[in-house]
Amino acid sequence: QVQLVESGGGLVQAGESLRLSCAASGGTFSAYAMGWFRQAPGKEREFVAAISRNGGVTRYADSVKGRFTISKDNAKNTVTLQMNSLKPEDTAVYLCAAKREALSFRVVVTTPGYDYWGQGTQVTVSS
Repeated sequence: QVQLVESGGGLVQAGESLRLSCAASGGTFSAYAMGWFRQAPGKEREFVAAISRNGGVTRYADSVKGRFTISKDNAKNTVTLQMNSLKPEDTAVYLCAAKREALSFRVVVTTPGYDYWGQGTQVTVSS
């Protein structure tokens, strides 16, 4: 059983940056592909970014490409989402997810593909 705890959310103005972290425990972190999703009020959960278990492959939603960067530190059991040039439409609860993955290079971009989820951290971007 893997436990995921997100941190780093907050209230910022448009154009500013935030750095989200997800700390994992209870499993062999290097065996898991990781992802970030977000969910705004009244909307479905949507994919933001994903990274392979070895950290070598990443994938981004078109809406965040060029602004967000996902990284994975297997030594520290953390995955990070650096968010730059934030926009009001980025406002949402951001959730970290983990999937035990046999292939070191595979990324997972769908919600049902993940086995474990954190509780989320709120990001609010004011205009």
